[in-house]
Amino acid sequence: MKFFVVSDIHGDSYWAAKAVETFEAEHADRLVLLGDILYHGPRNDLPGHYAPKDVIGILNPLADKILAVRGNCEAEVDQMVLGFPCMADYIYIVSGEVPFFITHGHLYSPDRLPPLLTPGSVFISGHTHVTEDLMRDGIRFMNPGSPSIPKENSRPSYIIIEDGQARLKEFD
Repeated sequence: MKFFVVSDIHGDSYWAAKAVETFEAEHADRLVLLGDILYHGPRNDLPGHYAPKDVIGILNPLADKILAVRGNCEAEVDQMVLGFPCMADYIYIVSGEVPFFITHGHLYSPDRLPPLLTPGSVFISGHTHVTEDLMRDGIRFMNPGSPSIPKENSRPSYIIIEDGQARLKEFD
């Protein structure tokens, strides 16, 4: 199974469409959304192509291929318009022999780890809008950043998980 992971679209229709286009070009099986799908949040400027209704139309046709977690900007009303579950705090998958703990990053983070993590695990989160890929205490920490509102000079990126490997890649 091949997973395509992207975070913090924040209602930007350009980046939602670009994520779907790249997901399809990567021939991934599942599109994993790390939260903050529709709303930009009170601390962020509006993304360049802010059109949450368009994002709904872009993502809902792929509902059977989407795994999503709740970000700090998700609300129950978002679940009413999205055709896939988006209110879970985390997803736990195993690829190859490697466990992946996948979350938004506002409840669990590299500084507030869940008890499930052991050395050899991969912790993937978004939330900060900053791209990261680092090792600490035998755990790999990855963050694809935010394509629509990148911070700290991050480039729009995504993560591919396949056969126990995770790769951070930049959008074309």
